[in-house]
Amino acid sequence: MKRIRIGNIAEIAEKRARVVRIGALEIAVFKLSDGGVKAIENRCPHKAGKLSEGIVCDHHVFCPLHDWKIDLNDGLVQAPDEGCVASFAVEVEEKSGELWLHIEEERILAS
Repeated sequence: MKRIRIGNIAEIAEKRARVVRIGALEIAVFKLSDGGVKAIENRCPHKAGKLSEGIVCDHHVFCPLHDWKIDLNDGLVQAPDEGCVASFAVEVEEKSGELWLHIEEERILAS
């Protein structure tokens, strides 16, 4: 598992996203209204909509193309639709606000 610094929590507005690129992999990093941070692949499994441009509600994001609802905790598409996107662990350092993405090295090499 590789730990990569991806910025500071202050750089992301509440209920918004920031896009991080690691090789060819594009990841959307969301700041939730409760202050939590979640990261998922920035690509809806339906028509490849940019999830970073979607509307965030609670711990879900709605794809901007066709309104698919995706859980930010695990990347699962909510019924009645089906599918999933990769999700990634994010660590926030309490004192500094630095954001760290935890990603398997295989994912980096495959991208």
